Amino acid sequence: MGGTGWAMTEFGWDVKYAGVQTLVAKFLMQGKAGLHAPVFERYHQKAEYFMCSLIGKGGRNIQKTPGGLIFRQRWNNMQFVTSASFLATVYSDYLASSRGSLKCAAVNVAPSELLSFAKSQVDYILGDNPRATSYMVGYGNNFPRQVHHRASSIVSFKVDPKFVACRQGYATWYSRKASDPNVLTGAIVGGPDAYDNFADERDNYEQTEPATYNNAPLLGILARLGGGHGGYNQLLPVVVPAPNPVVAKPKPAPKPKFTPTPATSSNPITIEQKMTTSWNAKGKTYYRYSTIVTNKSYKTLKDLKLSISKLYGPLWGLSKSGNSYGFPTWLNSLPAGKSIEFVYIHSTSPADVSVSSYNLA
Repeated sequence: MGGTGWAMTEFGWDVKYAGVQTLVAKFLMQGKAGLHAPVFERYHQKAEYFMCSLIGKGGRNIQKTPGGLIFRQRWNNMQFVTSASFLATVYSDYLASSRGSLKCAAVNVAPSELLSFAKSQVDYILGDNPRATSYMVGYGNNFPRQVHHRASSIVSFKVDPKFVACRQGYATWYSRKASDPNVLTGAIVGGPDAYDNFADERDNYEQTEPATYNNAPLLGILARLGGGHGGYNQLLPVVVPAPNPVVAKPKPAPKPKFTPTPATSSNPITIEQKMTTSWNAKGKTYYRYSTIVTNKSYKTLKDLKLSISKLYGPLWGLSKSGNSYGFPTWLNSLPAGKSIEFVYIHSTSPADVSVSSYNLA
């Protein structure tokens, strides 16, 4: 595959050697190298070179800002931060699972130090930095308001449905100094320069442009930090032990509840519920219910309001307003003969669902 001789200090969208080296090091720790062990060991050494450079204990260390953020280049530097931190996170788990340590130039480093480093980068991104700025849009009180993103910087279709041509969007919206009319919640922007400075300006694309390859690695890190190690050996398949035979008769699942309302001129809407699956967690049985609402009339259904009682869990597929539920945000009417589905999960019999009000047009 090549790359055995490449000692890397970066991992980004077009430089993947450090990722390959980390994966091959995993194969070596799993005992899968076989006759290729000498070559795999060279990948392993380069993976450790990269990890040591991240935490400042290598022969050639990665540059960091005064505030401690990895810095590779001014244009969208954050991609290098999230991707390198992701590698540090998984490598930390590989080492912990193999009961090993990171071997740097003059010291052995515990796996926990790599994970702590990754967390420090996430903390910086989310606002623990000299500017007290969150580089995740919508998170915290001080985040980028002029993101270099066309859909975010132009008024929503829901606010003004008039067509916006390419040049018009550039001339009218791009140069505005006001905050984005559509907040691009969750996006990670390019981030600060080598001295922790950041200019929140729409035309400053090097620092305010978001990218999917900024966000994707961050999800992995957040999942690990949020979920913990769990005691699993990351080098072995997760084997779930077979359950012991159950002596007591299990509690039967509640029977699916059907509430079909006959289609009549006075009640042209039918509601049908059914349980689609169930599972046990921490001694409790949970049920997933699917509910189909059908417009049986010959007209378009609008302004639907549903009353849902005895609901003890999350619901997806409807929008809530006060004590009632209506169409989801992406739907404002239901044509004749069409249906919509929503689902919910809780640990008891089906909720009570009924029609409160509606209009036919």
